[in-house]
Amino acid sequence: MHPAVPWVTTVARLVVAGVLITAGWLKIGTPALSVQAVEAYELLPESVASAVGHGLPIIEIVVGVLLVAGLLTRVAGVVSALLMLAFVVGIASAWARGLRIDCGCFGGGGKLAAGADPGYLWEILRDAGLFLLGAWVAWFAPGRLALDAALGLAPGRDRDDDLDAGWAGGRDDDEQGEEPAMKGDH
Repeated sequence: MHPAVPWVTTVARLVVAGVLITAGWLKIGTPALSVQAVEAYELLPESVASAVGHGLPIIEIVVGVLLVAGLLTRVAGVVSALLMLAFVVGIASAWARGLRIDCGCFGGGGKLAAGADPGYLWEILRDAGLFLLGAWVAWFAPGRLALDAALGLAPGRDRDDDLDAGWAGGRDDDEQGEEPAMKGDH
């Protein structure tokens, strides 16, 4: 694996985390608007839309905090990717059915005022990009500066190596200065 991959994973973790925490934080204080945004998609029964509207901001914040900390990173990466995929499907569905709604991604939501233009293409591209970042995090978890590494929870890795190479900002094992023995060396 290229030595930059753990750092790219860390950046991806922080980008997705920042978006999720911001989105959740902007919605958590106005649950009625969050429910209204989910209902505007006309995809879920009212009771389910209400539960999703109330629970989504909490899930976004929790997953975002896990990604910042690098704790349960693979699970948080999978959940973030699935959330982004659901958002892409929801927005594409609204667009395909001719609904004119605000996505409610960062608060607000519901039907748009007359003359307002939905930004569906931008929203789909943004969420598709965030889906890819979440998938990257899930695949290459945990990255650097992760509690998973410090606690020895990173699969297939030694806790001490992660502390030396990842948490403390040290070098990777293959960069420790020793060249592998060449065939025929004595």
